[in-house]
Amino acid sequence: MTTRTGSESSAAPLLDLQALVVAVRRRRRLWCSLALLGLLAGVAVAVLLPAPPTAVTTVLVAHEADQPNDPGTLIRTDAALLGTTRIAGQALRSLGSPERPEDFMRDYQGTGLTNNLLQITVTGDSDAEAVARAEALAEAFVADHVKRIKEAANAESKALLGRRDDMRDELARVNEEIGKGSPQSDPEASANLESLFARRAELTSRITDFDQRAEEARLGTPRLVAGTQIVDAARAVDHSLPRTAATDAGIGLVLGLALGLALAAVGAVVADRPVLRREIAANLDASVIAELPRRAAGPWRRRRGPA
Repeated sequence: MTTRTGSESSAAPLLDLQALVVAVRRRRRLWCSLALLGLLAGVAVAVLLPAPPTAVTTVLVAHEADQPNDPGTLIRTDAALLGTTRIAGQALRSLGSPERPEDFMRDYQGTGLTNNLLQITVTGDSDAEAVARAEALAEAFVADHVKRIKEAANAESKALLGRRDDMRDELARVNEEIGKGSPQSDPEASANLESLFARRAELTSRITDFDQRAEEARLGTPRLVAGTQIVDAARAVDHSLPRTAATDAGIGLVLGLALGLALAAVGAVVADRPVLRREIAANLDASVIAELPRRAAGPWRRRRGPA
């Protein structure tokens, strides 16, 4: 239990930042040692675990649904399709490799640079193998993309032509009914004949429209096929050991320094925590009038004594 004292201005804060900074500076041997250890660990990682041989290539991908305001959905779909067993299997077959597509998929990735540029990064046991893998993978992706474009265009054209043929059949029936009719003074017969003429004009217009749309579907395919191509041939990525070691060393230095400062700060706070009743009262700006009893010592403590 505590009671408030009359003066609040003389109370000491629970956490003195200035004292904390001083305490952390006194422990500079700790955080300097951890920073140095992090630097050495980064250099060791760069030397003992070098980056595998890597090759990159870039593919220009044309989409039928390309829009200027596309947020990158189409190219992300292409990157996801690149990481499928179908494309991986096609690339492995062109290489004549017995490797499983599932294993090969772990050695490459696709990254969308823009809405139409896909960068393929592949690793291998050597630079030559990585380059060959990248070339085969890019060619397999382009072939698969072109195949899907042609199949979609053919399916659309077939559907449009099917609708056109249905309308042609209906137009033939309308023409037959018009031919059977004869000009009569009967108003009902005249109205029926006029509706048949209007239906014939509508069917003729729609047939022309479906012919045009089917032709456009077929004509758009070569443009998309020509627009999908490898624009940057596969090449090996140069790995500079000094640059990699410097980068990893810098990362290790920062991480080690951050860890050392955190440990020093926690240690300073824990070491400076109030323990005595007067210290707790000073920090809380209140007088302590009671405290919980101490936990009774265990049996092993009671048994200890002079032999």
